[in-house]
Amino acid sequence: MDLAAIEAIRRTKHAYLRCVDLKRWDEIGGTFTEDATAEYGTPTYGDPIRLSGRDAIVGFLRERLVPEIITVHLATQPEIDVDGDTATGTWAFQDQVIATQHNVAIIGAAFYSDRYRREADGVWRISHTGYVRTYEAMLSLADLKSFQLTANRWAVPSA
Repeated sequence: MDLAAIEAIRRTKHAYLRCVDLKRWDEIGGTFTEDATAEYGTPTYGDPIRLSGRDAIVGFLRERLVPEIITVHLATQPEIDVDGDTATGTWAFQDQVIATQHNVAIIGAAFYSDRYRREADGVWRISHTGYVRTYEAMLSLADLKSFQLTANRWAVPSA
């Protein structure tokens, strides 16, 4: 078992999730191979979204996860299998989304099914990532009378 590779892959996946939640679009590109693919399955967007190429994936995330969309993604229980310079990984994940512009909150869970590749520079990158929801639920924030967003790192300060 290649424990160094497994740890490097874990760090890559965690960097991907951190970059999504902190909207670090310039940094997230480094977690993907240039020819990476992604498939995000969520009822919110309808049919699964299929993306090809690092630039397309980063562009999609940048366009969809605007400052009015607050996200938290947690991936745990990794099952990573390494075969030379390639690997596969399955991750249990949960996410929370607060869409302030739409006054809704979305919660859900899924299992990521990933592929990784160690590239010529020795860095492990995601060559494919994707999931199909095990569940997704949407709540109107108007229905939650006590809901109050007390911090939002992307909120525009009022004058």
